[in-house]
Amino acid sequence: MQRHRLLPLVAVAALGATAAQAETITVATVNNNDMVIMQGLTEAFEKSHPDITLDWVVLEENVLRQRMTTDIATNGGQFDVMTIGSYEVPIWAERGWLEPLDDLPESYHAEDLLKPVRDGLSHDGTLHALPFYAESSMMYYRKDLFEQAGIEMSEQPTWSEVREWAGKLHDPDNKVAGICLRGKPGWGENMAFVSTLVNTYGGRWFDMDWNPEIDSQAWQKAISFYVDLLNDYGPSGASSNGFNENLALFSRGNCAMWVDATSAAGKLFNADESQVADQLGFAPAPVAETPKGSHWLWSWALAIPSSSESPEAAKTFIQWATSQEYVELVGEREGWTSVPPGTRESTYADERYQQAAPFADFVVDAIRDADPLDSTLEPNPYVGVQFVGIPEFQSIGTQVGQMIASALTGETSVEQALQAAQRATERTMQRSGYLD
Repeated sequence: MQRHRLLPLVAVAALGATAAQAETITVATVNNNDMVIMQGLTEAFEKSHPDITLDWVVLEENVLRQRMTTDIATNGGQFDVMTIGSYEVPIWAERGWLEPLDDLPESYHAEDLLKPVRDGLSHDGTLHALPFYAESSMMYYRKDLFEQAGIEMSEQPTWSEVREWAGKLHDPDNKVAGICLRGKPGWGENMAFVSTLVNTYGGRWFDMDWNPEIDSQAWQKAISFYVDLLNDYGPSGASSNGFNENLALFSRGNCAMWVDATSAAGKLFNADESQVADQLGFAPAPVAETPKGSHWLWSWALAIPSSSESPEAAKTFIQWATSQEYVELVGEREGWTSVPPGTRESTYADERYQQAAPFADFVVDAIRDADPLDSTLEPNPYVGVQFVGIPEFQSIGTQVGQMIASALTGETSVEQALQAAQRATERTMQRSGYLD
């Protein structure tokens, strides 16, 4: 009898030791919907991995980028997992700031990752981050409002058509803006959209000799159009609206049209989260002079900084959060429109996802079609559609974004904003050795 009484005590002691030895990893992530779902599944991860505890730092996009960039550049070691994107990964990997992911198990099925996404998160052919979700951009619109106004959506809408439609649909008395677009300054906020707009007007950030072209006629046309469109037919306070703010506005029925990330489609088609789910239409991102670079390519991915003291536990977590099994878990618990989009071929081959998400083929085709190596009408020396793949762009893009936001609020003219942006970018490129 004595022996039988001891066994439970030994088991309890062993469990206590396991709990005491649980390794805590700190995960820094953005407050987008897909990441909030991931955070909500903490219990599922910790249950299947009792030796690892997750500690979350969830921040607004601009703040997150600032915190992570400072931490990794100073080897701070605050975070074990960082949510970064297609812009940062190759640059940070080249500097040795990220752990290479060259020993992924066969069960992870790395070959199942969409090739454009996988390539964007690689350096010298090796993955340095795993894609949590990926996106291009597209146009969302209210089918009911289009029908009431007698408007038929074009197979490939143009920006001139969009302006005409916005004028017919703008109804501030009923709290409906003709169109919602990003206005919040930031290289990954307003400039993600603005760069694609400039691309399709025939503009580019730099010529082949790295001379900035921000004061060019193409930029002037694109930004003047953008400022006038939002001031005439956008929501009030548009200069404060980023992705999340516009997503909330559109899902509440306050926007007739919205051009933004394909990753919003799942939430907008979910009747539990969107008041316009049954009236949602979608179309390709609009074009002006050229279709080149009219829609972006981006991936939010999970990476392990080389400063992490728990790289193995971090690797276990990021493999779980980007796996086929995770997609299955989200599909079962949250519904198939809520699974992370744009990362795996198997997701788009799954009949459950195809049935739940009428936008599925449209989205994956847009991701495959976006070309970071050929994104502008005239040739350019950089990789990227809505960003320039050089370390200096984070600073340049944020500064230019602030100047364009000032033109949007009327603090300065478009011409003055672009001239100031041109001068500031020239100074940065000269200091960085790109220009003589």
